[in-house]
Amino acid sequence: MDAIPMAHSVENVREALRDVIDPELGFNIVDLGLIYDIGIEGGLIDVAMTMTTPGCPAQNYIVTGVERRLAELSGVSGVFVNVVWNPAWSPRRMSAAAKAHFGIREDSE
Repeated sequence: MDAIPMAHSVENVREALRDVIDPELGFNIVDLGLIYDIGIEGGLIDVAMTMTTPGCPAQNYIVTGVERRLAELSGVSGVFVNVVWNPAWSPRRMSAAAKAHFGIREDSE
């Protein structure tokens, strides 16, 4: 008998995305604040994300990392990544852990 695929939550998808590292910054894309939205419908996962700067040379690497990591989750039949630029990324979007790692004050813009 085939195993029933696990239904995924936004939080466990977000946790899986912590495995995707921005190669220029050496930190995961979730704590960097690059993930804007996650939508899940059946086996399909939609991710709206950004880069730290338009024209980021690591964009294809990061998008491919997102697609590959989420495709590894059981029951996922498709992953769609939409890179958006609005709102623009800023260090405000970073987690406290990422800000601490990079020496950014919590209240900095």
